[in-house]
Amino acid sequence: MKTLLLYNNEAGKGRIAKRIAAIVDIFAARGIDATPKPIVFGQNPFKDDEDVELAVVCGGDGTINYVVNAMYALAIRPTLGIIPAGTANDFARSIGMQKSILKAAEQIADGVERKVDCGFVNDYYFVNVLSFGVFTTTSQQTSDREKHIVGKLAYLRVGSRDLMTMHRIPLFVKINREEFSTDAAIFLAFNGKSAGQFKLAPDAQPDDGLLDIIILEYHNRVLGYATLRNGWQAQGGAIHQECRDRVTLRHR
Repeated sequence: MKTLLLYNNEAGKGRIAKRIAAIVDIFAARGIDATPKPIVFGQNPFKDDEDVELAVVCGGDGTINYVVNAMYALAIRPTLGIIPAGTANDFARSIGMQKSILKAAEQIADGVERKVDCGFVNDYYFVNVLSFGVFTTTSQQTSDREKHIVGKLAYLRVGSRDLMTMHRIPLFVKINREEFSTDAAIFLAFNGKSAGQFKLAPDAQPDDGLLDIIILEYHNRVLGYATLRNGWQAQGGAIHQECRDRVTLRHR
């Protein structure tokens, strides 16, 4: 079985590079020859390796999305293994991967294949969550250096700035056959259960054929903050639905 070990050197405080040899040994002990290959963002990691059968991804949620889109770009469908080596590792948690890098490698090497869902929006695939609105660009705005130094606390520092610029997003929404208009503070479509390790969709399952849609409504800045703090349990502050087909959004 041709196996690639794709890893992001910058993920999770850069600790994955020190474990690559040990991961290779774990697969070798089970008769699997895994070839390490660092991910160079901006390049397709499957170039010249389109015949790969198993792609083991070592990184966080952003790295997983990058690899999945690279697969679809070349129309290849290798089995995907995930070793959580990022900061949040939300999707890995949702599918039950071990937190330990080496134990996750053993889990993949000894495991069986499982089909999971994948979301699609505007020619882009996502495995965990699609989101926009307040807090949703926190990860992209947080530097890798700061993530390495303080971990998840870096998200809190950057995310607190979003509160100062929180604004309403007027939307027309169609979910399944229901249509409505709303002013949103944040929109989330979950395939996994959490974002930034906040379990906002605890009942979501990555293999049930559904996306869990959560829209936190914005009424004013104070109420908007209270809604975000309390989640969709805030009365009159949220919309939570399961999507069986597709979601259509338009700015109104």
